[in-house]
Order: sequence, then C-alpha cells, then structure tokens
Amino acid sequence: MKTVRSGLFAAFLLAASAGVMAADKVLVHINEGTDKAPVVLNNVKNLLNAMPKDTKVVIVGHGKGIDFMLDGAKDSKGNPFEVTMQTLKDRGVEFRACANTFKSRNLDTKTLSPEATIVPSGVAEVARLQLKEGFAYLKP
Repeated sequence: MKTVRSGLFAAFLLAASAGVMAADKVLVHINEGTDKAPVVLNNVKNLLNAMPKDTKVVIVGHGKGIDFMLDGAKDSKGNPFEVTMQTLKDRGVEFRACANTFKSRNLDTKTLSPEATIVPSGVAEVARLQLKEGFAYLKP
C-alpha cells in the first residue's frame, strides 16, 4: 500500500509541476513600495519575452504594492510608472489594486492610474486567481 501511495504522490507532483511549467496564466503579486516596482515590472517584461504570446499576466497589488499604480507615481529616477504600465497593458498585462488598501490608507480611488482597476481585496484576488482560475504564482 505504501508503494502505491508513493507512486500516486509522485504522479501528482509530476502532473502539478508540468501544469505550472505549461501555465499560460501568471499572477504577479506585489505588496512592497515603489522601490520594488521597477524590479517587478522588469520581471514581467522578461516573462512576456520568454513565454508564448498568448500568456495572460495579472499584477495584483495591495498594501504598499499599489503605490506604483497611483496617478503620477514615479520611480527613484523620476520616470513615471504609467509609461511602463501602458506598454505592458498594450501587451495584455492587467493591473489590479486592492480596495481595502485604499480604504485603510484613506486614499481616494480616483488617484488610481487609468491603466489599473480596483478589486475588493488584493489578497483575496491572489487566492482566487490561483484557486479558481489556475494562475501560476510569481512574487519577484
């Protein structure tokens, strides 16, 4: 019986890893500030260049992870994030920001960049995309 369980477990791991490797949907999670955003956005560019053209990428931010999605946000060199966001959006990337973060930080949702949309809960969106829609998870 132990050999059968081991074999089933090995088959499960193989199938699971093959599913992740063949994923055509990738969730990128960010909950850190604007200092981390250039790394995340660059990782997404690299991901898009390496994956099939129809790969769907969704970036979900909550906490300080929404800061780069705010209107007028700039990196440490003074470059606006909206330029990179628009370029990525043109390639099919979606940006989703947490409504709970706006509420807890007393931010007006009108300050969200037009490239992004609001979801009720960032952490719930991360979980939903993985559990219900089969997204692979990436946290650079």
